[in-house]
Amino acid sequence: MTTAAEGGELGRADHGRTAGPPVDRDGELALLSAAVRDAAAGRPGLVVLDAPDGMGRTTLMNGLLLEAHAAGLRVLRADGAAVGHTAPLSTVRALLEPLSDGATRRPSARHPTAQAGEDFLECDELPRSDVRGGDVPHGVLDALHQVVRRAARERPLLIAVDDAHAAEPASLRFLAHVARRLAGLPVLLCVARRSGGGSPLLDEIAALPMCRVLRPLPLTPGGIGLLARRLTGRDVDDGFGAACRAATGGSPLLVTHLLTALRDARLPPTADALAALGAKALEGFRACVVRLLEGQSTTVRRAARALAVLGDGTPRETCARLAALDPGVFERCLAALGAVGLVDAQADGGTWSFAHPQVRAVAVTGVSSDEKSLLHGLAARLLHESGADVTEVAEQLRQSPESATRPWARAVLREAAREMTLQGFPDRAVELLRPCVPPGHEGTCAPELLLDLGLAESRVDPSAGAARLAVALDRLTCPHARLTALGALAGALMRSGEVSRATALIDRCREYGTDSAAAASSAQLLEAQLLLVATGHRATYSRLLDSTSLDLGLPGDTAARRALLASRAVVCAARGDRVAEARDAARTVLAHGTPVTDAVSTLGTAASVLLYTDRPRESAEAFRQLLDAPHVTREEAYPTLLALTAEAHARLGALGEALRTTTAALEGVAPAPATRLAALPLAVRLHTLLDQGDLAAGTALVQDLPGPLDDEAWQWNEVLCARGRLRLASDDVEGALDDLTECGRRQRAWHRTSPAVSSWWYWAGRSHLARGDRATARQLADEAIESARAAHLPCALAQGLELRAATEAARHRPLLLQEAEAVLATTSAALLLARVRVARGRALHRCGDKQAARAVLRKAWEETYALGAPALHAEAHTALLATGARPRRPVPSGVDALTRSERRVAKLADSGLTNAVIAKTLCVTRRTVEVHLTAVYRKLNVAGRRELRFVLRAADKGAPHAVGA
Repeated sequence: MTTAAEGGELGRADHGRTAGPPVDRDGELALLSAAVRDAAAGRPGLVVLDAPDGMGRTTLMNGLLLEAHAAGLRVLRADGAAVGHTAPLSTVRALLEPLSDGATRRPSARHPTAQAGEDFLECDELPRSDVRGGDVPHGVLDALHQVVRRAARERPLLIAVDDAHAAEPASLRFLAHVARRLAGLPVLLCVARRSGGGSPLLDEIAALPMCRVLRPLPLTPGGIGLLARRLTGRDVDDGFGAACRAATGGSPLLVTHLLTALRDARLPPTADALAALGAKALEGFRACVVRLLEGQSTTVRRAARALAVLGDGTPRETCARLAALDPGVFERCLAALGAVGLVDAQADGGTWSFAHPQVRAVAVTGVSSDEKSLLHGLAARLLHESGADVTEVAEQLRQSPESATRPWARAVLREAAREMTLQGFPDRAVELLRPCVPPGHEGTCAPELLLDLGLAESRVDPSAGAARLAVALDRLTCPHARLTALGALAGALMRSGEVSRATALIDRCREYGTDSAAAASSAQLLEAQLLLVATGHRATYSRLLDSTSLDLGLPGDTAARRALLASRAVVCAARGDRVAEARDAARTVLAHGTPVTDAVSTLGTAASVLLYTDRPRESAEAFRQLLDAPHVTREEAYPTLLALTAEAHARLGALGEALRTTTAALEGVAPAPATRLAALPLAVRLHTLLDQGDLAAGTALVQDLPGPLDDEAWQWNEVLCARGRLRLASDDVEGALDDLTECGRRQRAWHRTSPAVSSWWYWAGRSHLARGDRATARQLADEAIESARAAHLPCALAQGLELRAATEAARHRPLLLQEAEAVLATTSAALLLARVRVARGRALHRCGDKQAARAVLRKAWEETYALGAPALHAEAHTALLATGARPRRPVPSGVDALTRSERRVAKLADSGLTNAVIAKTLCVTRRTVEVHLTAVYRKLNVAGRRELRFVLRAADKGAPHAVGA
């Protein structure tokens, strides 16, 4: 049997290319064939094909007709939806027309009860005046039935009526009349109707005892794959069937049009090709959706329009209200849309979604722009009343300019714009706020609204934002709002490169203070803000540093002074200038400031100063306390705070915690379009993966990053450093040097010259060594050592000593590495200490001191195991084996290594109880408590209860376990 694709409506040229039986319809075809055989054998049959549009009703009917012709049945066929079938009994006339050739006649209207053998009239003489609507006299029905009986005595009959739901009531009454009287007749009556047609007469036929109702199911992924091979002649990938079914609901008609679009676009039947189809290639699919929607009732189309306006997943109650439908009626409409494959809706009242994005677009085709605006405005109001997220409400208001000017709508749009700004999408914030300020009405709009729009615009178009903020500043009366506008205006001017105008605004701050103290505080806050804003623009940053004071002698008694102190301290720390003063200033800020009284940026900046001055443990604790604040997740700098926290964890050796923190920072961010907010988390994550030796994960992380990093933000410098290290680990020495050299150039341009800020110089030196250039590597090491000694940066000094040792002859290396190990003994940089010990052990072994090398390497071997650094652990293991040692297994350490009894004793000791009280509480001897505490101190690498408290509480908070002096 040759047919179009299952349920599809391909063009004439496609008929010959899809030869084969209908897909996924074996059961239905078998039942129809059996019914045909029964009729040929003289037994009656009654079948109802009940299916939505596009599910293959007509295809099954065509298959039935072919079977009937092959079996020798006489076929009487009619289409209830045919043009002209509106008059009473018009479908019946078309059905019985083949019997009006003179061999069989029909009773006259003047003698409706005439017996067999009496005179008959032509079909066109069937009574019309006596048949009105569905009210057909019984005599007429009986006479028509006699025609059927007489024809059946001559030859078995197939009576097939397609689209019976569209037939006029009189013809349906005749079909019901015949269906009840099939007994003893060799007649197969097959009626095809649309599911949910709502005709009582068709329901009556389907309810008869002898009736078989066939309801074709959606196509399976396997069936879709078979159909794709028939139509396209290509192999199908594994995920295509499932992807196509998700996009069409398994509707054969929609599947066929998607396949046709793929074939016309000369794309293979793959899931990726399906996702790549553009709207233009889907014109046939869209036309098919239009036909399916037009075939639905007005109520169903109204429900589809409401769904299209609100979008996937909107609560059904809200959708029903927008469609002005009773919930029960709306559920039936949703089921009807699901039946034709346009909507995927769970029957238990759960979420719903359109099968394909183009279905949503088609659902509002033909709706005027004014009506769309009205619908979106009403949808916004309904969503707002139902407590939906402000971003959902704002999206509806964005498409309804008239509604956006209402007071409640403006409040929603302002809140949504703030959300978008905090999430790093200021352009979306501008889109939301612009309808609230129609062009030419800036003078009549609320100045607070102008302020919000100016804040968002200043991040997208600094010049336009500055102009908007200047207008808002002249109209604002609230001192706090004026200060906010002033700071934002200064920031916009800084981004535009107008440093002199921005710094001049500091003097203007004094005009907005109620007293001299308030004016001074405002000026200090603005100066701090200018320093932080400038860190986003290199040229502006350099110009500002040439004209601003970096006095670190300010007291930390006010929030404004703490903000200024933190911003100045981070500049000094990054430059390696007055590092001890910068560290003390950061400690002052953190000692006096809290997340309640101070800005998150102030405390985060102070914590980063500790990180950049080689105090990772203090930094990690400061970041932990800051991240515990409930409002910090709403800050724009939240991903950067997480990244800096992760870097502190990594420097401490808590690699697992570093990975978890960067995962949180990168949540919902794709690397390819990554912004500067995602750059630092990406860099820290890549460094951590490399510390673990996971090159595959590192390569996968950066493979979608943009090639040339055109963004000049300093965060991208760290990405260059991490990528250079990855290339070095992958034996791409030249590529590594390209990245690391560029990173160094950019770091110097940004005045980030402290060796503790970034390790680019260390990996650049390693790259030069890999290329055989010892002189350049030694120069980099010497520069780092000199700077680190002068600034008292122990971690950077140890790294520099390690790099310098690698450039020296074997006999000179142990002394340099011994100094590096001694320097790190006073820090908590556990991973760096382990790396130095591995290098020192190797150096001692090369010098012939196996015993000393074995002792150093065994310690490094155990430490790297506890830190979860498998690559470095494997390196230590290999070096240890080379000394002749035969290590069995590492000694467990860390909080996870504590037994239940040890953990219980540690908790009680942390609470302040003495050993005697702990022994009495646990009903053990004092000696047992001492043994347990000794094991706890050894596993946690702590010297006493004071450090024990830090480790246990840090572990409860998810902070690193490494502890040092």
